[in-house]
Amino acid sequence: MTELKYRIEYGTFRLLAWVARALPLELGADISAAGWRLVAPRLKRHKRALAHLAMAFPDMPAAERERIARAMWDNLGRVFVEFFHLDDFVTSDRITFADPNWQENYALPGSSGVVCAPHLGNWEVIVLAANRLGLTPGGIYQRIKNPYVDAYVTKMRTPLYPGGLFAKGGVGARQLLRHTKNGGTAAVLADLRGHREISVPFFGHQAPTTSFPAVVARTLDVPILIGAAVRSGKSRFKFELELVPVARTADKDADIVTTSAAIQAAFERMVRKYPEQWMWSHRRWG
Repeated sequence: MTELKYRIEYGTFRLLAWVARALPLELGADISAAGWRLVAPRLKRHKRALAHLAMAFPDMPAAERERIARAMWDNLGRVFVEFFHLDDFVTSDRITFADPNWQENYALPGSSGVVCAPHLGNWEVIVLAANRLGLTPGGIYQRIKNPYVDAYVTKMRTPLYPGGLFAKGGVGARQLLRHTKNGGTAAVLADLRGHREISVPFFGHQAPTTSFPAVVARTLDVPILIGAAVRSGKSRFKFELELVPVARTADKDADIVTTSAAIQAAFERMVRKYPEQWMWSHRRWG
């Protein structure tokens, strides 16, 4: 029965993929966004998103929090369709850099470092910033329970990560650490829980947070670059980047906490600028 369930799910997924690929990108994204805005506010995750917005913006009117939450679903609906068009973003002009001097200001010495991103805008394409900077990003991915869907999604993502994709967990973390040690770049979505979890402030509340990016940067003495592919139009984005200082003192553990807090502070600045584009429905604090 499990195998049958997986195959039915996979068949449905492939049908959605075919429809998404057959439609013009922007039309498909519009249709998906409308569907998500219609259905998602009726789900439990919408209540969680509103609760998180209330934690982050306690003085914000309830109507504004509702507007942001619904706009978040609109963005997620677009990300869903855009995923099936990842190859359209690789060499197109749909993505630009917010800083016209990006090549000079964000080049990483030695071409090795850590690139961190939040689930903001379209996080699937932020790795292209690393590629355009001449880096060799390797990434961590969360396995999907359905093995057929997992294989399809991984195949779609793999070309964007010339340094390889590694399954989330201790083994994958060590593989990515080794890749970075050998001159590559670790590309990590770091606004959630994860490997070597610690607690640091996020919107004024302690939040369980992965310390992996800080561990890699502190251990290998490499820089950290924060980035987000911010939506600037229909299926168009601008890369907003920021270098985060890596604490290096005699106390390694304290340095990891300090650097992890700096990463989350950078994420918070981005989310405050573009609250409609961040995934408020994740269990960020609880």
